[in-house]
Amino acid sequence: MAVASLFDAVAGSYDESRRRLVPCFDDFYGTAVEVAAPPLRRARAFGRTPTLLDLGAGTGLLSLLLAVAVPGTCPTLLDAAPAMLAVAERLLTQRGIPHRMVVADLTDALPGGPYDAVVSALAIHHLDDAGKRDLYRRIRQILCPGGVFVNAEQVAGPTPDLDHRYDEVWLAQVVALGATEAEIAAARERMAYDRPAPVADQCRWLTEAGFVGVDCFYKSWRFAVFGGRRELD
Repeated sequence: MAVASLFDAVAGSYDESRRRLVPCFDDFYGTAVEVAAPPLRRARAFGRTPTLLDLGAGTGLLSLLLAVAVPGTCPTLLDAAPAMLAVAERLLTQRGIPHRMVVADLTDALPGGPYDAVVSALAIHHLDDAGKRDLYRRIRQILCPGGVFVNAEQVAGPTPDLDHRYDEVWLAQVVALGATEAEIAAARERMAYDRPAPVADQCRWLTEAGFVGVDCFYKSWRFAVFGGRRELD
């Protein structure tokens, strides 16, 4: 997959530039952790090891944040870019966090659950709309009853004009944060493979896939955190 090769090429510097290329970094990732953490804490309260699946995990940033927020969490990290997972492996091992690595594409069969939480950050937008809908259905099937899916994602504007405005705002913000021309050019190259969808459409697809409590929990222009739960049996 060409996009995996692009991410492998920047694995060593990806985290360094992420705060510049995701202008709302703290709120964006912080909200994802707030939404995903409760079922992990509930599992621990019942004496179970909290289980987490991170789809398109990259360098493991979101898994690491959740493992720190809920000690004892055992994340499974899935990504198609081995060099990105190698960075995640090093970071999680340094923190003494037990984990499992899976080199796979989002269209491949998902690692068997059940999981208390399934999360993803800036990855699912590489699928077309049919692929997103199929993935959402498959995610629900591997969640524990009451488990949560959280997608911290890059989304499209609901109209072409708004989508163009999203891009204008993003460019102005990343330049103000000190992103270099090379960083922006590399980001643009990766974005050529993006197939983002509006957040309203994706929330509807989650509902159609059987999720409950579906909501957009945070949004700042093209960056949104949304998801839902598997209903309790």
